[in-house]
Amino acid sequence: MLKNLPEAVTAFTLSGVGLHSGLVTTVKIMPAQPGAGRYFVRVDQPQQPIIPANLDSVSQTTLSTELAQETTSGSVVKVRTVEHLLAALSASGIQDARIEIDGAEVPLLDGSAKLWADAIAENICHNQTIEHHSPPPLVIQQPVVVQEQDAFVAAMPASETRFTYGIDFPYAVIGNQWHSWTLNREDFATEIAPARTFGFAEEIEQLQKAGLIKGGSLDNALVCSHQGWINPPLRFTNEPARHKLLDLVGDLSLLGTFPQAHFLAYKASHKLHIQLAKKISLLISQ
Repeated sequence: MLKNLPEAVTAFTLSGVGLHSGLVTTVKIMPAQPGAGRYFVRVDQPQQPIIPANLDSVSQTTLSTELAQETTSGSVVKVRTVEHLLAALSASGIQDARIEIDGAEVPLLDGSAKLWADAIAENICHNQTIEHHSPPPLVIQQPVVVQEQDAFVAAMPASETRFTYGIDFPYAVIGNQWHSWTLNREDFATEIAPARTFGFAEEIEQLQKAGLIKGGSLDNALVCSHQGWINPPLRFTNEPARHKLLDLVGDLSLLGTFPQAHFLAYKASHKLHIQLAKKISLLISQ
């Protein structure tokens, strides 16, 4: 079926403010050679170093996923908050892409992956006939689980690739939420991509003092307090759960292709997402 074939994308550009840095960066998505994978190019740095979008490049996972690579001169270049863009590319079937960026953080845009997914859809080249054949996906044969207290993320044997995410916060407007989605590029743009990042009013000052969320605003993130949402309306009644699912898709995309499994997460984090992906990667390499 066509939806299972890798796609290509023509060049397009988007700019915006980074969530944590507060700095404006411009990203240009370009086609890459079949088999090259998805990778970032820091065009603002000497010799334009490449940062592969894979698990070996993960450098930290505090409130976002950051990739890093040591250059030939011994310096380290980084790119942060990659998960929304990578989710949009991978869920849209883009296995190979050159991602040029002129700074150290991917723009947050409206806080979701919607603008990325829309731009990809406008610039996608459907491959009716392709010479590059990807290997069949790894089929998870037994449960793979990562747990930290009551938070966990797991890959369960399944007949299709599916993602289910549950969250539970002590805020009445969020509470306990779940969302489940089967990997399908046709509805990613409407069901998952529009879900925006969210935060809590009581934590903003502390995070900013820690040098985080400098670029966060009511225009690019949902914010709630114990009294309710500060900047409604929501795009979905369970938008926070859908956004966490979006993050999971982006983090697991660092495997290159999604294994056939039911990915089930509860109260998880970027750290646990990446730990699960690394356990799965070990299975792939065996």
